[in-house]
Amino acid sequence: MPRNSLLYFLILTVGLVFISRLFYLQVINDKYKQNPLNNSAVTAKYDYPDRGYIYDRHGKLLVANQSSYDVMVIPRDVEPLDTLEFCSLLKITKEDFLKSFHRAKRYSPRIPSIFLAQLSKDDYAFLQEKMYKYKGFYIQKRYLRYYPNSTSSNVLGYISEVNENTLRQNSYYQMGELVGFMGVEKQYENDLRGKKGVKFIQKNRFNKEIGAYKNGVFDTLSEPGKDIRLTLDAELQMYTEKLMSHKRGGIVAIEPSTGEILTLVTTPSYNPNMMVGRKRSKNSVMLFGDTIRKPMLDRSLQAQYPPGSPFKLINALVGLQEDVITEKTAFYCYHGYRYGRGAFMACHCKIVGAPISLNTGIYRSCNAYFANVYRRTIEKYSTPSEGMEAWSNHVKSFGLGNYLGYDLPSGQKGLIPNAAYYNRAYPNGRWKAITTISNAIGQGEVLTTPIQLANMTAAIANRGFYYTPHIIKKIGDSIIKNEKYTKPKYTTIDAENFEPVIDGMLAVFEKGTARMSKIKDIEICGKTGTAENFTRVNGKRIQFTDHSTFIAFAPRKNPKIAIAVFVENGYWGSRWAAPIASLMIEKYIKGTIERKALEERMLNGSLEEEYAKQLEIETYVAEKEE
Repeated sequence: MPRNSLLYFLILTVGLVFISRLFYLQVINDKYKQNPLNNSAVTAKYDYPDRGYIYDRHGKLLVANQSSYDVMVIPRDVEPLDTLEFCSLLKITKEDFLKSFHRAKRYSPRIPSIFLAQLSKDDYAFLQEKMYKYKGFYIQKRYLRYYPNSTSSNVLGYISEVNENTLRQNSYYQMGELVGFMGVEKQYENDLRGKKGVKFIQKNRFNKEIGAYKNGVFDTLSEPGKDIRLTLDAELQMYTEKLMSHKRGGIVAIEPSTGEILTLVTTPSYNPNMMVGRKRSKNSVMLFGDTIRKPMLDRSLQAQYPPGSPFKLINALVGLQEDVITEKTAFYCYHGYRYGRGAFMACHCKIVGAPISLNTGIYRSCNAYFANVYRRTIEKYSTPSEGMEAWSNHVKSFGLGNYLGYDLPSGQKGLIPNAAYYNRAYPNGRWKAITTISNAIGQGEVLTTPIQLANMTAAIANRGFYYTPHIIKKIGDSIIKNEKYTKPKYTTIDAENFEPVIDGMLAVFEKGTARMSKIKDIEICGKTGTAENFTRVNGKRIQFTDHSTFIAFAPRKNPKIAIAVFVENGYWGSRWAAPIASLMIEKYIKGTIERKALEERMLNGSLEEEYAKQLEIETYVAEKEE
């Protein structure tokens, strides 16, 4: 390049760099824009809007607001005061005073922050007359949550003061402000919170307010949060919570035709009003610290259980799809299934030495039948790895073994093993179908959450597809039309393969393990289950009373509801899970309960003795091992 051309090139390059930098500073970066808070004689006062209300699918109010008052402080404006008198008025100790003041000063000497949060109306009325004596302090109104029906705490979540991590990540919030934690409050925080307004107040050299800064040109009005409507059916939710009194577990009900979540119940739970007001901190420590009952664990989304016998339906569908069985294929059961070198899987179907077809295998829940189906599926392929990979892909197409993508912030993946999983477990490669035979009956390595099983049931009800489960129905005036929730997801199973399985599920209620939970005039298709319950204490594996599990959808034609029920330590599926699910179906479809005796037994039934017994054994083993 000629020397004179090089000079022009350098000049042009340097010029472009300067122009780009100036454009960034003046147009893109707002760091140097005029900001009233850069003026030491200006104070910002925020106006907090009403947080959006939350309703159920029918318009029933679930979450409202109530007035609250915070004592605010601007540290640089604080003048010498009678600390003991001030503490007495606020009903705090001097140590509390110093702690709150230093925290506010560290945050910012000139920006208002909360000194004492959530005063009651009575406290506010008493203090308002006296605050003039304490320069730098003032009272600000804001809103707290109120839960009129004291239900659905796991779904709704709660609001709490922002933590340091949130402050670093989101400049919208100031220290002491409230933000959604957990559940819907967290997931839809940006819609619910609205937009706070701000007024900038000019002060003179004596630190006295003299009016709006620059005639209020920088002031903004607050905008109320948007109301939201959930897919939840509050009446069914509250009824299910009552049915689960004195029991532990998780229940999920979904509308198959939309993927809308109708109920999302976990027990034990807590009254959401406990997480509101001055007692929230104390209650939070108590609730999160309860490591025995675990009321803050959302079992419907987070608890991972072996699915037990309901998982047999998936193996049946995979077997039909892989053409290793037909609905007429028969196997024999001799009190169980014998495999390997003397290994035996016991069975309680009570059909000994007679051919068992698919329909009978489902409604009598024959372990031997499904062990044969599973083994045939894996062994259809030339290697166990190929067979396991094919099986795993079919199962995962039902949404099992991964996050479903629902719009709640908590959850667990569960586990559907594949070939890589067993290759890691058996690095010498010496594993085959019988090594993993427990997968045939929903035990072994398979783990699912209640919402995954409910979604699986919805996919069966739809004959091969499902919609991503979701809790939101409407934000403000806008009905949710997100393709994520409206576009069907298809399983790998052909539609025609579902009918024989659904026939078997209907027979479960007509003449099988759930016949005592049958409802007049409603065709229910379901499957009972008993899931083994193991716990490790100091590395020692201990077996306790089995979990009671059940899945169902109803009616058979044009299903309106699909349910999965897990009752911890509930023995077999027909004892607790099936009756509870059938009562939910009756309540939802008929609107009333006719089987009063069954309802009373479920409402008054308790498993607290089982939980106490398990805790006693766990404690004994732990102490003995130490």
